[in-house]
Amino acid sequence: MSDYLVIVESPAKAKTIGKYLGKKYTVKASMGHVIDLPKSQMGVDVEKEYTPKYITIRGKGPILKELKTAAKKAKRVYLAADPDREGEAIAWHLADSLNIDKSSECRVVFNEITKQAIKDSFKQPRTIDMNLVDAQQARRVLDRLVGYNISPLLWKKVKKGLSAGRVQSVAVKMIIDRENEIKQFQPEEYWTIEANFTKDGEPFEAKFVAIDQKKKELKSKEDVEAVLEKISGNDFHINEVKKKERKRNPVVPFTTSSLQQESARKLNFRAKKTMMLAQQLYEGIDIGKEGTVGLITYMRTDSTRLSETAQKEAQEYIESHYGKEYHNKTKPKSKQTNKTQDAHEAIRPTSVMKDPKSVKPYLSRDQFRLYKLIWERMVASQMAPAIMDTMSVDLENHGVIFRATGSKLKFPGFMKVYIEGNDDGKKEEDRLLPDMSEGETAKAENIEPNQHFTQPPPRYTEARLVKTMEELGIGRPSTYAPTLDTIQRRGYVALEERRFVPTELGEIVLELIQEFFPEILNVEFTAKMETDLDSIEDGKENWVRVIDMFYRDFEVRLKKAEEEMEEVEIRDEPAGEDCEKCGHEMVYKMGRFGKFMACSNFPDCRNTKAIVKQIGVTCPSCHKGNIVERKSKKRRIFYGCDRYPDCEFISWDKPIARTCPKCESMLVEKKSKKGTQVHCSSCDYKEEKN
Repeated sequence: MSDYLVIVESPAKAKTIGKYLGKKYTVKASMGHVIDLPKSQMGVDVEKEYTPKYITIRGKGPILKELKTAAKKAKRVYLAADPDREGEAIAWHLADSLNIDKSSECRVVFNEITKQAIKDSFKQPRTIDMNLVDAQQARRVLDRLVGYNISPLLWKKVKKGLSAGRVQSVAVKMIIDRENEIKQFQPEEYWTIEANFTKDGEPFEAKFVAIDQKKKELKSKEDVEAVLEKISGNDFHINEVKKKERKRNPVVPFTTSSLQQESARKLNFRAKKTMMLAQQLYEGIDIGKEGTVGLITYMRTDSTRLSETAQKEAQEYIESHYGKEYHNKTKPKSKQTNKTQDAHEAIRPTSVMKDPKSVKPYLSRDQFRLYKLIWERMVASQMAPAIMDTMSVDLENHGVIFRATGSKLKFPGFMKVYIEGNDDGKKEEDRLLPDMSEGETAKAENIEPNQHFTQPPPRYTEARLVKTMEELGIGRPSTYAPTLDTIQRRGYVALEERRFVPTELGEIVLELIQEFFPEILNVEFTAKMETDLDSIEDGKENWVRVIDMFYRDFEVRLKKAEEEMEEVEIRDEPAGEDCEKCGHEMVYKMGRFGKFMACSNFPDCRNTKAIVKQIGVTCPSCHKGNIVERKSKKRRIFYGCDRYPDCEFISWDKPIARTCPKCESMLVEKKSKKGTQVHCSSCDYKEEKN
């Protein structure tokens, strides 16, 4: 038997660490938590200072038995769970179950799984940090008190299987509030005037900005006509030419939140998928001769700080691959917070020298795409600012002023490696203006007024919701992904075109919680609870006191809700067709994967049907059926014939009701970052979609 036993959470992590530690160490996995609160009951004694009732998780008995046997034979046991509150709680439970002295130096933590980091961490073991444990315990108890008290009420008054949690309820409220804003939005009319100019034969564009040196808003057609009446002829005098050099600084490395946002924008990954892939990259990937290696640092962090070693390695890489002028001589400022996870670094590659190209053969497609994103972001953060030459020109005709703006990338700097995404998906492009000087003349080729209406605020994407939750202080890095997953699984919200929309069920549940438990939905209250949990971790607050201050008021509201909350009947929405098996009306139901049709004669008839959406195109294969929109098991949209299985036509791209003018094959719509294009399914014909 080995001299030392090391316990981590996962087999992948155990495999990677075991390779670095040598034969004297046995590394085993606990497979996450082995001890937790029971699922069948609240498991918190409110009469005895909120004492949690911990039990061995069902199915974990054999694992715990194996760990106990190994611990008895080992000279020393090290607990090497992840370096956060939850990891500390896992270590604490293991120490208790394996009879390890909690005051002994049995805890080992590391921010990256590399040979040097692992060896250094085992030279500096520490005791279990009870402040971290108490903070995690407080969160679990708090969420149990809320969830296991409100959820049974919702089961009784609304529908079985519902749940209510602190953070998830606020997230649903944000989505519903945004939907209400959209419904109540009153569009306002406004106009713009755009003109095409030429100067020495070179074309450029400009927009109306002012009249008689005063900025003028165009709110009506009459305002536009008043401006156009003042213009005489096509010649515009060039009043002012401003040329400037503008610097654009690189973005900071990833935090958990910004990684989830950017992978949603650029890779179309859900938050849950991003964190799953990041965990795999952190725990270790077999990269050939070097064996299994952790490719990124710990992925739950609020910090943008980089170690001196990482910065120096990035400098060497940048100077050798791009040139010395591309390295940022000024040390970039990192975002510091008072939160727990700021003890870690930003999310970064464990070694910049492992560039995406070198590890690509060993990664899955999605692992590679996420690693490339993390690598490029970190390298770009250490690069020089981009330099833009900007130009602004004012053109005047009888007091009417148009302004043309242009920019040109003079020095790409960090943009050579990485450009941050945005929710609109628009790319920046050079807009060049011809050389112009004050006193010269440019000619207006055409002047075109355009009517517009203000738009309501957009629905939340996953990226935008995570960003807003972070800004408001709701939740922490480890909570964003499970929160978004839970509110969709419960049927409170749905995703339509990658944006959240509330369901009727979500609105009903929220209304009840708002009436009886308003503090649960109060953003400031929820953010303060997160701050209190941070204070527990810092040793500034007692966890029992924090829970008690919340529960005293909550208990009063709970009793009132039990007495006064009325039952709510959720009527099924008619689907507009009859069941082909028994003739009863079909109705819409909400399931785990969204809406579906079911027979209203349930349970006597259990007929169900997927909801299909016709797109108005005849099947190009059988010429009899209609093309309908369907969803794969992974919820990806595809298109197929409604005569399936008699006709097996499918297409991932959306067919349109026209044929190719070149070869008469089916035309389809393809979406890209540039927009939507129409392509032929057989030849090279394509066209831009207006």
